[in-house]
Amino acid sequence: MKNSSLPIPFGWYAVAFSDELLAQEVKPLFFFAKDLVLYRTESGKAVLLDAFCPHLGAHLGHGGEVHGESIACPFHGWQFNGDGMCTSVPYAKNMPAKVQDKPCIDGYPINEINGTIFAWYHPRKIAPIFEVDAVPYLNDDSWQETGRVEWEMNTCVQETGENGVDIAHFVYVHNSVEMPKAEVALKGHHRVTTMISRVPHMDENGEFDTTGEKWEQSALSTTSCGPGMTYQTFDRGFVLFMQGTITPIDEGRVLMRWIFASPADQDESAAFYAKVVQDNVVEQVGHDVPIWEHKIYQPNPILCDGDGPIAKYRKWFNQFYDDGEPAPIRLVGTN
Repeated sequence: MKNSSLPIPFGWYAVAFSDELLAQEVKPLFFFAKDLVLYRTESGKAVLLDAFCPHLGAHLGHGGEVHGESIACPFHGWQFNGDGMCTSVPYAKNMPAKVQDKPCIDGYPINEINGTIFAWYHPRKIAPIFEVDAVPYLNDDSWQETGRVEWEMNTCVQETGENGVDIAHFVYVHNSVEMPKAEVALKGHHRVTTMISRVPHMDENGEFDTTGEKWEQSALSTTSCGPGMTYQTFDRGFVLFMQGTITPIDEGRVLMRWIFASPADQDESAAFYAKVVQDNVVEQVGHDVPIWEHKIYQPNPILCDGDGPIAKYRKWFNQFYDDGEPAPIRLVGTN
C-alpha cells in the first residue's frame, strides 16, 4: 500500500478453504510477507510451515511430499512435522544436534473451522490469545454454499475493515439515498457494527426500485472476530449468510475472500432474492476496490461530525499491532 507504515496485525487469517487442500496435498503460499508451505497429513490435519528447508534451503512447497504426518523436502528427503521438528534424515546415521528435540522450521497454529483453514500469525510467534468464531451456517448440513468470490488488492487489513464504519462513503461510492446510522459495540477482539439505512425496494423480479419512491428500512449487523474475519446475515424475507476473510500478503497487499450460504430448504422465491442480494453486495465491493487500490492511509485524518465512528474503530483495531509487550494473560487453546 502506498506510503503505509502499518505493520501486519496479529490474528487468525484464512489461508485456504478446506476443500482446496486434499489429503497429502502440498501447496506453496505467500502470506505475511513470507514464503510458506501448506499441506495436509495422511490423517487429515492441515499444517502450515515456513517454506524453506533449514538444510540447504529448498522450498518445501515445490516438489515436497507428505509422508505420514510430515513433509519431505524434495532436495534431500529431510522430513518435518507440523511442529517444525525434523522427524527423519533418511541417509544420516545420526540426527544432527541442531535439530534434536527442538523445532527447526517455524510453524503456525491452525484452526480448521467454518470450512476454512485459519492460521495464527504473530510477529513474535506468541501463541493464540483468542479463538476463531464458529458460525453454524458453515458447519451445518441444512445450509448450502451459494457462492465464493475473491479480490487481491493493494491495501492493508485495517483499511478494509474501516470501510464498514465510514458511513459517508455509502452515499458517494454506493449511491445510497442517505447516510446510514452506524452503531458500534466493542468487546475484546470482537466488533459488532449495526448499519441502519433506507434501501431501495426489491420487486418480485429481483429489480431494485430506482425511482426513489419505494424504500425499505434495513438493519444489517456485521461481527468482526479479530482483524481477519467478519460475518453477517441478511434477513429480508429470505436468509443469506456471508463470511468474509482478509489475509495479508504483505504489509500493503491483501487477499479478501467471501463465502455465501443459505438454508438448503429455502423456497425458490426466497433463494432467488438471496441470489440477487448476493450479487449486489459483490457488485458494491467492486466499487470500493479501485479506491482501496489507489488511496493512501492517513494516520491523522481530518474528520468531521458526519464521518461515523472511524476513530472508535481505529482505537479498537490498534490492539492487534504488536507493541513488544508480554502477551495478555488470556491464552486460549486451539483446535
